[in-house]
Amino acid sequence: MASWGEIEAQAPELVAAAREFLDAFVHKTLATLRRDGSPRISGSEVIFAEGELWLGSMWQSLKARDLQRDSRFALHSGSPDPDAGWRGDAKLAGRVEESLDEELRTRVFGGKGGPGPAHLFRCEISELVVVSLPDPPEFLAIESWHAGRGVTRVERR
Repeated sequence: MASWGEIEAQAPELVAAAREFLDAFVHKTLATLRRDGSPRISGSEVIFAEGELWLGSMWQSLKARDLQRDSRFALHSGSPDPDAGWRGDAKLAGRVEESLDEELRTRVFGGKGGPGPAHLFRCEISELVVVSLPDPPEFLAIESWHAGRGVTRVERR
């Protein structure tokens, strides 16, 4: 597993492409695991700060409780419909660690935490994938970084 900054140092072009897709829409889709092991998806925002990728959550929300119980997660960037100019998307997976450090939480949220208490989770990433169409769209490009393997690229025609 690696921090966002560690992956950025290893694969700057892939991270830049992923960041572009992650920044294109405010809400992403976060997958967590319920108590019974079944998946739960939730809308979520992400924060890039201090070389890390962070997830915030309302206090005692179901997704926060899921992550406290089982730290595994998957995240998918928002994406438009194909007819509306879909160029690609990003997805990543890993584990989170909750931060209870108030000073760090204040720095990371930077006034974006909303009213009241909130949870802050630092993402440790095991895989980062960017799926995209080149211009002209002759094939589908799938670039990925996996912990211990580095970057691979596959083209699907």
